[in-house]
Amino acid sequence: MTLSPSSTRIASVALLIGLLGAWELGSRASGVSALVLPAPSAIARSLWNGLASGYLWPHLRATSIELVLGLLLGCLAGFGSGVLMAESPLLDRLLKPYIVVSQVIPKLALMPLFIVWFGFGMTSTIVITALICFFPLMENTVTALRQVDPQRLELFRMLGATRRQTLWRLKLPSGLPGILAGLRVAVVLALVGAVVGEFIGASQGLGALIIASQGMMDTPLMFAVLVLIAALGMLLYQLAVALERRLLLPYTRLS
Repeated sequence: MTLSPSSTRIASVALLIGLLGAWELGSRASGVSALVLPAPSAIARSLWNGLASGYLWPHLRATSIELVLGLLLGCLAGFGSGVLMAESPLLDRLLKPYIVVSQVIPKLALMPLFIVWFGFGMTSTIVITALICFFPLMENTVTALRQVDPQRLELFRMLGATRRQTLWRLKLPSGLPGILAGLRVAVVLALVGAVVGEFIGASQGLGALIIASQGMMDTPLMFAVLVLIAALGMLLYQLAVALERRLLLPYTRLS
């Protein structure tokens, strides 16, 4: 059975309501302490109180700034490096081992070094966010630019196109779907990097607030912060999807 997009959205919302309702009833019937698993109503109350009082806004703003700056820095570096490595096999062979090593090391293990180098606060979190979202876009860019149709590439060569013209007129438009797919992955990972970075290297932000709520034994607040993180991640992901549709629209019309 095939559902229309509107029916799918309604079914998704109904599923969410059903899960929250079951969670609420289960919490009340089982008598589990709110310290262990708070009911959705307690989480919603904590979220509302935090937003209404202004307590959550500075933390949300700090995480958003770190997220956006880290994402921009990482994506610019990832896209630029991907283009250079796709165009130069020698550069690819030279840099790829070091890039892979930088990615296989757990980022949380690097955070103490970043704190030593950049100090506590926003800079360290921005750096780790950029490092996390750098690799997906770089790898997708390299792969996408190398998967150009050989016949089209040969046609450009026969027409005497320069290397720059081939890149801008053929490789980038052909590889755009793959590059934008890497951007979607980078957006999701950037939020992970920002929150993880705040666990250690920040006194403000949603990640730092999770650690603070744990220390205060305020589990409803911890869940409320997780809700904010999920909402922020969904917003950024939808913006990335909207950008992808906008950029791919001319090619969709041609097809």
